Amino acid sequence: MTGDQPLGEMPSSVADLQARLRAAGYLAGRGAATATFIAMRLGRPILLEGEVGVGKTEMAKCLAQIGGRQLIRLQCYEGIDTYQALYEWDYARQMLHVRALSEAELAGAGAVSGLYGPEFLIERPLLSAIKAGSDAVLLIDEIDRADDEFEAFLLELLSDFQITIPEVGTVAAAGRPLVVLTSNRTRELHDALKRRCLYHWIGYPSFDEEIEIVRLRAPGAVATLARKVVAAVQQLRAMDLAKPPGVAETLDWVGALGALGADDLNAQAAADTIGAVVKDRDDLQLVSAGLDRLVVDG
Repeated sequence: MTGDQPLGEMPSSVADLQARLRAAGYLAGRGAATATFIAMRLGRPILLEGEVGVGKTEMAKCLAQIGGRQLIRLQCYEGIDTYQALYEWDYARQMLHVRALSEAELAGAGAVSGLYGPEFLIERPLLSAIKAGSDAVLLIDEIDRADDEFEAFLLELLSDFQITIPEVGTVAAAGRPLVVLTSNRTRELHDALKRRCLYHWIGYPSFDEEIEIVRLRAPGAVATLARKVVAAVQQLRAMDLAKPPGVAETLDWVGALGALGADDLNAQAAADTIGAVVKDRDDLQLVSAGLDRLVVDG
């Protein structure tokens, strides 16, 4: 960490942001740190695209940690709708409340309106982020899994950060949360959403960068073992695999080997732990056939 700034203050520079992220265990390249720093300064959302397991989600988690902010995560999936992302009413509690009312209370003018008080409102991630405002990091994870209709709704929300709940009224954010959207690019996002955001592509790290990541996240790993694992993983990514391993799998493999007490990557150790890094049946058959070569080359 650089300077005398407390943890929760805005980073003073790109280098300061990189240092803070590194202290939190995240190695951010100059490009990623610059795009994120600008997004923080301008109050703009940032869209991080890249392959699975390269650290997009982890970036948001670490930004919340170094900023002393609440992390609010919306996990997108096929079929997600606005109510699942915003809010819903607790109908079960409302029915129990109605049953507990006397006939006189039910006849009263406020009986129905009383069913839509805050105690019956279930906040979903987007409403929670609006209420938290600048005290939150809103992670909209895997936005590419949602459909066009939800993407259009999200575009409107990111524009003004307020919503209207018919039974309650308008709820507006006092300040804008830091918004991080991630995409694995399973489909192309609309240009309108991209224009709303700053953009950065996170690719696979270089050999030296990945070694450094392992050192940060698994400081107890034997240096020789870490180098051999990273070399093997980089070769796996060059193969025609359905699901190439990400950095998360590299760390899993190092952890699995460490759990077995291995201090070197040989053919037997690789065969015993290959499931930590290759997680597709067809890929496993392809890799297992050349495992000796993979370890020797590594």
